[in-house]
Amino acid sequence: MRSVRIAFSIDSLKLGGAERVLLRWASWCQQAGWEVVVITRQSAQRDVYPLPPGVRRCQESSLPWPWERLGWFAFPLRVWKLRQLLHQQRCCLVVGVTTLPAIKLLLACFRLPIRCVVSERNYPPAKPLLLPWRCLRRITYPWADLHLVQTQITGNWLRRHCGARRQLLLPNPVTWPLIDREPLVDPNDWLPENVPLLLGAGTKAQQKGFDRLMPVFSALGARHADLHLALVGLPQTPYQGLDQQAWLRATLGNDADLQQRFLLPGMVGSMASWYARAAVFVLPSRYEGFPNVLLEAMAAGCACIASDCLTGPAELIEHDVNGVLMPEDASSEDWVLAIEQLLLEPERRRRLAHEAMEVRQRFAPERLRHDFLEALRPLSDG
Repeated sequence: MRSVRIAFSIDSLKLGGAERVLLRWASWCQQAGWEVVVITRQSAQRDVYPLPPGVRRCQESSLPWPWERLGWFAFPLRVWKLRQLLHQQRCCLVVGVTTLPAIKLLLACFRLPIRCVVSERNYPPAKPLLLPWRCLRRITYPWADLHLVQTQITGNWLRRHCGARRQLLLPNPVTWPLIDREPLVDPNDWLPENVPLLLGAGTKAQQKGFDRLMPVFSALGARHADLHLALVGLPQTPYQGLDQQAWLRATLGNDADLQQRFLLPGMVGSMASWYARAAVFVLPSRYEGFPNVLLEAMAAGCACIASDCLTGPAELIEHDVNGVLMPEDASSEDWVLAIEQLLLEPERRRRLAHEAMEVRQRFAPERLRHDFLEALRPLSDG
């Protein structure tokens, strides 16, 4: 059988859900007997996740120093460099993950005998692009041989606004059990035994709505003197010029006791122990694609409460059956009441947590792996 050479393209392998899913797909292809390469624009120094066994990695060529400083104006040269790299790698099928890598990949493959697949990872209107990128997305997305979409709402938007006709609805596979990796951060080193913990996770504070939690925690913390809040995953270095940890601490206010009970451990590779330690997992997101952290928390048996933003949480949570969905316009007082009810009703928490674990079957990797490979095989054959 002819060997299939497939490339996955993304900006970097930094901490994030899109990066984890890409590596899962790459692993599936490698296990199916395909030759797999992961292409990133950023160097391996930014990598958080290891490559699956048998998967190669390469970096797009750097531009000459004067071109690197031109930003947008250097984009055509980046496309040309990527086109050369795809030719060198002799790829017959490529997958662009997230918007800008997908646009660049479609342009690089133009009129080459390479089939191209695109995977959006957020609901596009929730994270608007600059006008030049919106125009390029509208031009290039109809060229894709297939669009992998996480939710039907996202698929409908892409079909209506970007001409994305060929689609496969492919939610994220659940990761269970979670495997520890560095850095190992033990929650017992951060908080006392037997105190209730609200847990949130994510790398982008504004998207995840962590600032919305500050008045909620302030109110709950005044009523429950031992309650702690931990937000794991937020980098200790600035993100897009913002020190997210300092911003959230400033938003919380000057109460020294609350500040002490507000935990920001940064990047955590031992998430299973944090999920096990949580009384309630909270996700007050402004927007999502398909929230990996919520899927992981449910699989781990957490009682979860999430914002019913346009896409994502409602695909996972049936309200008061396997979690709690808060209306998108819920006030801080609504969140305080809903979380406090969960804290005060251990039997309800246990029931919701038990039902939440059903996602292990509903989003089982075995089924989604089959759908993914079956969708790609016809493209690899022709």
